[in-house]
Amino acid sequence: MKVVVTGAKGQLGTDLVHLLADRGYEVYGYGREELDITNFDQVKQVISEFNPDVVIHAAAYTKVDLAESEPDQAFLVNAYGTRNVAVASEAVEAKLVYISTDYVFDGTANVPYNEFAPTNPLSVYGKSKLAGERFVRDLHSKFFIVRTSWVYGKHGNNFVKTMLKLAQERDELMVVHDQVGCPTYAVDLANCILELIQTEKYGVYHVSNSGHCSWYEFAKAIFEEAGIEIKVNPCTTKDFPRPAPRPAYSVFKHMALKLNGFSEMREWREALKEFIIQIKL
Repeated sequence: MKVVVTGAKGQLGTDLVHLLADRGYEVYGYGREELDITNFDQVKQVISEFNPDVVIHAAAYTKVDLAESEPDQAFLVNAYGTRNVAVASEAVEAKLVYISTDYVFDGTANVPYNEFAPTNPLSVYGKSKLAGERFVRDLHSKFFIVRTSWVYGKHGNNFVKTMLKLAQERDELMVVHDQVGCPTYAVDLANCILELIQTEKYGVYHVSNSGHCSWYEFAKAIFEEAGIEIKVNPCTTKDFPRPAPRPAYSVFKHMALKLNGFSEMREWREALKEFIIQIKL
């Protein structure tokens, strides 16, 4: 099976390319330098040339706060870039995986969001990713929309790496406790995507590790697993104002995975423990 991965040098893309290659897939990974997803002709040429069975679209504009002052750029990449990939993938009859986000929800719920819950993004980033979802639905016939949240891994910048770095510089930290969600280990996310693409069970999937926590609880768990002594103080979102609003509650229910017979995602703390061991090796 031939697979094209966009955003192949990003956090998830790097793990996807490694995993696919290890499993014997013929994989073509494209970073921003090799493939400008906002260039329709280039996208069409690259995808038609390789004629893949699957396209995993992990490229995205992910600067959540900057998007508030750069809405055109966010929509150009996340909406129209996704349209380009969807049209080109449909033309070669490839399955399409689009990586989306918990930011498509407003975070006002008090029970986990299933895949059929109404979307209502608060931020430009969330709105641009939802626009990408809509293009995929409208323009492609064999798609998996994979919404994920709080992703961390070996490659790229993420919350876990930031916390470990700050712990080397400070002996006390403030972390918000009034935003609750689901951490996701990039390797587990990649493995789940691999399971999806071997089927024709198309649709929207919520993919994160099981269970949930606040950023404050996540930070404390990181230091416990890493064996680091540091004082972590809870604070509110209002104490740390940011340009883009965050969903206060973005806990996922993995209804689609369960009802379609896919593997259950392991508990977030277990995944975190494995990651900390990996980066210490």
